[in-house]
Amino acid sequence: MDSHETRLPARGNKKDSSTGISRRPARLALVIPTLREARNIEPLLRRVRIALDSCAVAYEVIVVDDESGDGIEEIVAGISAGDPRVRLIVRHGERGLAGAVLRGWAETEAKYLAVMDADLQHPPELLPQLWAEMQAGADLAVCSRYASGGSLGGWKAWRHLISRVAIWMTLRVQRTGLRALDPMSGFFMVRRACIERVKLQKAGFKILLEILARADLHNVVEVPFTFGRRYAGTSKASPRVAFDYLLLLLRLYRRKGPAPAKTEYDSARGAVDIHHEVIGN
Repeated sequence: MDSHETRLPARGNKKDSSTGISRRPARLALVIPTLREARNIEPLLRRVRIALDSCAVAYEVIVVDDESGDGIEEIVAGISAGDPRVRLIVRHGERGLAGAVLRGWAETEAKYLAVMDADLQHPPELLPQLWAEMQAGADLAVCSRYASGGSLGGWKAWRHLISRVAIWMTLRVQRTGLRALDPMSGFFMVRRACIERVKLQKAGFKILLEILARADLHNVVEVPFTFGRRYAGTSKASPRVAFDYLLLLLRLYRRKGPAPAKTEYDSARGAVDIHHEVIGN
């Protein structure tokens, strides 16, 4: 297996890595990757648990931290003491959202897997809607900024333009009939069975794009949402993030995803022009 890729273990008699005790698997597992998000994690977990409690589903929340050293371990430990459905995994000597997500998913037997950011730009109150879509038969439910009714919030025109161009670059690797308007989203749910046979790339931040390109999906549903403002801390966007994204695209291009029709390219270009003009005014 490529050292840059990993495959989820099949569901079975999984043991908790910290206690060695066999655990009854939750039906839904939400992974929250963190890096210096101590100021956000308590309000986020409070809202997440309120939202998931309303779903009447057995769930667990797995915080995967990349050695932040900002006190997040103590905060999550305190919450976990009162609610064992919340737990923390600390990765040592590793960085990258995709790898953190895959590590969290590998530590659960849940049939349904989810991920969201820790900065509260993803509203936890949409978790019940994602869960409802999964229960209605979706293989993948994505919170989308570009679906009808969604919004990027207060993004500046240049950032909006970069986002649209990045999405346009994914059209060739997304599959006809399964293309998402927001393949860069970091807030989604997926059926474990759809991805457990796929070796997914551990590097980078855009795990959803690879799932759209390579997972065993039959239908994709997008739930509109408005991208919020970061509650605290700083963005993790960097030149390295952009580089990892381009590497992922190149790997997916090599796997020869079907090329989109010319009309789809024209539509993407038109959307860039329209949104740039609207936000610029």
